[in-house]
Amino acid sequence: MAVEFPSHARVVIVGGGVMGVGLAYHLGHEGWGEDTVLLEKAELTSGSTWHAAGQITHSTSSFGLGKCVDYNIGLYSGELEAETGQPVTWHGCGSFRLAYTEDEMDWLRHTLSVGRSLGFNIELVGPGKVAELHPFYNLDGVLGALHTPDDGHVDPTNVTMAMAAGARQKGVRIIRQCQATNITQADSGEWVVETEKGTITCEHVVNAGGTYARQMGEWSGLQLPMTSMTHHYFVTDEVPEFQNLDTELPVIRDDKKVSGYIRMEQKKGLIGIYEKENPNSVWHDECPWEYENWLFDADYDRVMPYLEESLNRMPIFAELGIQRDVHGAISHPPDGNPLIGPAPGVRNYWCCCGTQIGIGWGPGLTRELARWMVHGAADISMREFDPRRFGSYATKDWQVVKAEEDYCLRHEIPFPHFNRLAGRPIKPSPLHELLKSKGAVHEEVYGFERPRFFAKGIAQRDHYSFNRSPVDDMVAAEVKAVRESVGIMDVTAFTKVLVEGPDAYALLDRLTANRMPQKVGSITLTHMLNRAGRIELETTIVRMGKDRFYLVCAAFFEQRLLDHLNHQRTGEDVTITALSSDWSALSLNGPKSRDVLAACTDADLSNAGFRWLSAQEITVAGHKIWAFRMSYAGELGWEFHMPHAACLDVYTALWAAGEAHGIADYGSFAMNAMRMEKGFKGAGELTNEVTLAEADVLRFARTDKDYLGCDKTLNTDLPWVCAYLEIEPDGKADGHGGEAVMLDGQVVGSTASVVFGPTVGKILAFAYIKPNAATPGTALEVVIHGTPRAARVLGEPAYDPESLRLRMDAS
Repeated sequence: MAVEFPSHARVVIVGGGVMGVGLAYHLGHEGWGEDTVLLEKAELTSGSTWHAAGQITHSTSSFGLGKCVDYNIGLYSGELEAETGQPVTWHGCGSFRLAYTEDEMDWLRHTLSVGRSLGFNIELVGPGKVAELHPFYNLDGVLGALHTPDDGHVDPTNVTMAMAAGARQKGVRIIRQCQATNITQADSGEWVVETEKGTITCEHVVNAGGTYARQMGEWSGLQLPMTSMTHHYFVTDEVPEFQNLDTELPVIRDDKKVSGYIRMEQKKGLIGIYEKENPNSVWHDECPWEYENWLFDADYDRVMPYLEESLNRMPIFAELGIQRDVHGAISHPPDGNPLIGPAPGVRNYWCCCGTQIGIGWGPGLTRELARWMVHGAADISMREFDPRRFGSYATKDWQVVKAEEDYCLRHEIPFPHFNRLAGRPIKPSPLHELLKSKGAVHEEVYGFERPRFFAKGIAQRDHYSFNRSPVDDMVAAEVKAVRESVGIMDVTAFTKVLVEGPDAYALLDRLTANRMPQKVGSITLTHMLNRAGRIELETTIVRMGKDRFYLVCAAFFEQRLLDHLNHQRTGEDVTITALSSDWSALSLNGPKSRDVLAACTDADLSNAGFRWLSAQEITVAGHKIWAFRMSYAGELGWEFHMPHAACLDVYTALWAAGEAHGIADYGSFAMNAMRMEKGFKGAGELTNEVTLAEADVLRFARTDKDYLGCDKTLNTDLPWVCAYLEIEPDGKADGHGGEAVMLDGQVVGSTASVVFGPTVGKILAFAYIKPNAATPGTALEVVIHGTPRAARVLGEPAYDPESLRLRMDAS
């Protein structure tokens, strides 16, 4: 008997690979199973899932992905089969990641520190341990390896089918052989999914289309940045030496020589390669709809140098034939991280796509997406996965350039602050070329070019290190200039949004935890929360007029801010305008900043005439600009916001006036060091994982007003709290975030942000730790590069704890 096609659902997921099915499974566990429908145009896993090699490892330096991976391994190694009764085919063989250079060893040491904070079974070993557990690998030149014995690999189809069974048990309806043909939004805000079998109207729609996801997004007017890249792995003939093994050999990840992985495939060998040049992108316009279980012919010329080296590393493969080659397409976003979360500019359209490591990352990420959809927030920071981290600058041509770059970097050392240069600049500020000529090394944030530091005789690549480098001396010099005299920075990359209209105050007051600025020209630092009471973003609000408010926040939150404002509107008469691409901004900081600015304007710059946390429209270099008395550096200072046309003139005038005072350019590295010295929390601490209480920023919340999420704000039963630490330096390595924090030998949390404070001569960190460990004065240890360092909880900023320098008056 034919089953009636559903006309309505709460959620429709389009795509039946590991990502779509994983989300269906986890929505079922979050209570939405009976209201969820999954559509697959062919059979489950028939896209890119079925040809995945299926490895998964605890060897990751990403704290968020580490949580996902650990969950996935637990799921694969027993939990999923026990729940569903479906076989998963888990091979818990463990793995090694090899290192041939000291830079690679430093990477492994940092990964070890992150793994310790997450409680992983992980150790750094010498070549002897590798040889003991894998006697067939050529270890010439190997210095050491990261051993993760709980790793393994799994059959991709079995995993997906088991999660499908679990989803069905929770009430999810899975409809196969049903191709979606269009997704549009009705006037009611509901989504209409047209298919070959009928039309479904739903509250939430999820794009889990894999290699089809980008073109599916275009149905709804969305630009979802990802490109299909092809990847090879090869299966050898049966290996005689494998026939009588009692246990399966560990997976070997050899990033330098093989640029990939080698493992057993039953009694055969499997070699996977990510070539580091001449990558192959396909389907720039669209993936053909008729392709099922599609593979490309092997391109041996492209991968031959790495294939030859793999046979050198595994000599027992050298005389064997290749029984099977697998050359399939995988989605790569521009930065390599999946698109997991809300699509930009629309409500209740969710991305669950762009995942290049679906088996390794998928279930954990889909669990977080399910929590986000159902409860309003995920339980890990989603900043690196949020689809809204890209803007309209991410054109198709740019996506291809960046995806090819990402593919080539797949098995390179992920140095801290690695600068991906392909396809840049996209959104240079009016000062870009001038600052570049002065030695600026720029970074890209939401498409904008922002100075990191100003190089003095050092090449771009020379600052890549897990240890201290000559760049640290340059940053220290920039900090010194700001602390002792005056510095200027191009901060055009900040998000700049204007909210105006009769109901502007009411809307913003309802969405912000702090008291709104009451007088024209006043400034408030505040936080916006989601309905789960977690931090959506931090923003500065400047009252420019009675019904006119100017919001400034970090560059990568632009679309998140716009969406939050628009989605939370309930009929208010307001106009919301993004000014980020039309307005520039400069920051002037230091004890001589008043003297410099006074030479360029007639405004009264005294404390009485221009108070701390106030804004005025002033004239500089013949241009009317907005000046804000505030400082992220913790010094006397101003920010200047203006149309692009004024920026070069204003910068030139300020620089000329500052030359007598030794003015210096500075960049984001120095800015970050100074905000940490001052104890100012930033985006690394203020994430969707935490409430205001957990972030220890309740002083910015009012108890006499209602705002979104306020009912969740005052919970005092805190699992963790953000503490401010000083850590003893060793002169070599300072840490990079995610490191384990220990009390009496037990892990009590992990670092969020870490930096060396050149003014105070200490490593400074914010860390989320158990409340009993967060009392000021508590002695702790932080594991940096695998080695515990003495640390102490601070009760006040390491620099200028009384904030006297911020409020310095005219002399």
